[in-house]
Amino acid sequence: MKTNLYAILLTSALCYFQTSIHAQDVHFSHMEFSPLTLNPGLAGANSPMQGVVNYRSQWNSIAIPYKTIAASFDARFNENKRNKKGIIAGGLNFFNDQSGELKVTTTNVNINLAYHLILDRTSTLGLGIYTGFGQRSIDPNSGRWGSQYDGTSYNAAISSGETFNSASFNYMDAGAGIVYTYKKDQGYMTQNNNREFQFGFSMYHLNRPGYSFINKSDERLYVRYSAFANSTIGIGNTRGSFMPAIYFQRQKSSMEIMYGFNYKYLINEGSMYTGFNRPFSLYLGIFNRFKDAMVARFMMEWDQYSAGFAYDFNVSSLNTVSNAKGGFEIFLRFNMGDGGGFRSRY
Repeated sequence: MKTNLYAILLTSALCYFQTSIHAQDVHFSHMEFSPLTLNPGLAGANSPMQGVVNYRSQWNSIAIPYKTIAASFDARFNENKRNKKGIIAGGLNFFNDQSGELKVTTTNVNINLAYHLILDRTSTLGLGIYTGFGQRSIDPNSGRWGSQYDGTSYNAAISSGETFNSASFNYMDAGAGIVYTYKKDQGYMTQNNNREFQFGFSMYHLNRPGYSFINKSDERLYVRYSAFANSTIGIGNTRGSFMPAIYFQRQKSSMEIMYGFNYKYLINEGSMYTGFNRPFSLYLGIFNRFKDAMVARFMMEWDQYSAGFAYDFNVSSLNTVSNAKGGFEIFLRFNMGDGGGFRSRY
């Protein structure tokens, strides 16, 4: 009986935190492969043209799984123009997130516009903005509430006592971000002494849209601040590269810090001129989401195609009931602008 009560209360608490105004935005463990949810200035920053699809599922061991699907596309508009002073780019970003028994669903569609000033042959400084449309919905009748515990077990006949002014509403959203990118290619492929660094800061929900099912006019979505730094450091005269990164997000009282590194191993260099052999690389990574989870990551890259898998091992206080099971995530990327690799030249 105590176990049943605990499960009901835990599920109710998880649903509450997802529906409350203090809930944190959707996030991924492969943050760099959901670029437009990380920073709107990343549109056109790392590739002439790319498309990415993400899927994440978590908390399967505790309650109804929380599922997130995201997709983005970004491209440079003036890629083929010679002697350009900057890169003009745009993007389209979509995500759908469904949480818990209450089926709290958030759907967003955003349009991005970015300009990257070419500082010199190795560096750019970019500014991006986005605006979009969002919708939230909830199914109050599908939830289990602590007030429906009759002293012995859950009783659906007992009224939950919960009231919602609207089970669905729409809102407009807007934000901006800035990104600095530095790239220095190796002299020749086997030398492997390339250096790439990227830093960014962005703010989402600058217009503070109403975000509550109970009182939309008074309770508004807080601004999400996002900062990141990542790099690729080739280990000279080897096939390996070290790729450390750190990601920070804060939204009101919710804060997330994730840090760690990937190790890239080049299996096949690929043909530089004929194109008969395609470049092929494997990536292994370990990250820590501070006070929440350890994240194991795996990725493979073949020419213009990339695919990755990540799994979160929960290490927070919730570990008592989660048994270290957090969530898994996959992504697929098609880099349509060049012959593969994380980033292309300007």
